Amino acid sequence: MNSGNARAASRLQTLPPAYFALVMATGIVSITSLLHGLDGLARGLFALNLAQYAILWGLLILRFARFRANVVADLGDHLRGPGFFTIVAATGVLSAQCFLVAHWPAVGTGLAFFTMLLWMLFVYAVFALLIIKPRKPAFEKGINGGWLVAIVATQSVALSATLAGTHLGGTEPMLLIVGLLAWSFGVMFYIWVISLIFYRYMFFGFEPGDLSPPYWINMGAVAISTLAGCRLIGVAGGHPLLGELQPFIKGIVMILWSTATWWIPMLLILGFWRHVVRAFPFKYDPLYWGMVFPVGMYSACTRLLARELNLPFVSPIAWVFLALGIGVWAIVFYGMLRDIGPVVRGVLRGAALAPSAVEGDKG
Repeated sequence: MNSGNARAASRLQTLPPAYFALVMATGIVSITSLLHGLDGLARGLFALNLAQYAILWGLLILRFARFRANVVADLGDHLRGPGFFTIVAATGVLSAQCFLVAHWPAVGTGLAFFTMLLWMLFVYAVFALLIIKPRKPAFEKGINGGWLVAIVATQSVALSATLAGTHLGGTEPMLLIVGLLAWSFGVMFYIWVISLIFYRYMFFGFEPGDLSPPYWINMGAVAISTLAGCRLIGVAGGHPLLGELQPFIKGIVMILWSTATWWIPMLLILGFWRHVVRAFPFKYDPLYWGMVFPVGMYSACTRLLARELNLPFVSPIAWVFLALGIGVWAIVFYGMLRDIGPVVRGVLRGAALAPSAVEGDKG
């Protein structure tokens, strides 16, 4: 095995399950671009996202085939296990793109059902393994903002089911109820997990390395909950139960959006402490996609909130975070290309040299 292939194999063996956050981030920047009238950018990012989703599934399947023990170990790991929920969330976001950007309702509906299946698989697999695990880490070492991706995954089920429900006549009521149930549980789920994270914030010490990018999911989880709730409000008029619950949903949505808004200055302060006060270096990490997603999601949910709750004065906020989301996405994407570039070049160089080596042996 040449050095390029060896390096690629090593990267594959340690590939973070949370890498599907790349699809989540690209998808939500595409969707919020569409909501703001940037159709060309939305379609371009959708095309890119299809390729990224296929490549990541290919890498996941290849990793499972070659390094099955590592994949199983990740499922039961307190820090890496929640990363599998990005697969669920990425599928749900891609489903939403199919409905909203590409106008492919059949594909979007198929992905919506796939999102539900993945949610059931990973929610029960990951949490069951963590519960029965004989040796567990100290509390402050075992939990971080990445756990909140489980809530993002749940709300992606709510979002994709609601969108699918508006495109399927006979099964529409059932899917809208699925969307309502998933949204309701996602809100409750957030309360459970954020309580643990806030406790960790307040009563345990922090080092700069502890404050990893997934802490931005503190905000992103309530932002996608706001977006899913706004979608339910938008279709409530055509469903008796949703119509009766509309005032309740609106109240919860305002609580969720205000919570997301509260988190933003706090996360910026903590980021300033990490990188400026404590001089923690900026370096590409796949976990940074977990920071891009919340920024784009906050823009999307604010835009939809302004429309569904008739709050036009918050629309400028959505435009600001759209610009930030596009900018941060571009920076992290550039960092990713620089990170994987040497690995790809090494593999291609090895493949190009292989025939020559074989011919030399024959000679």
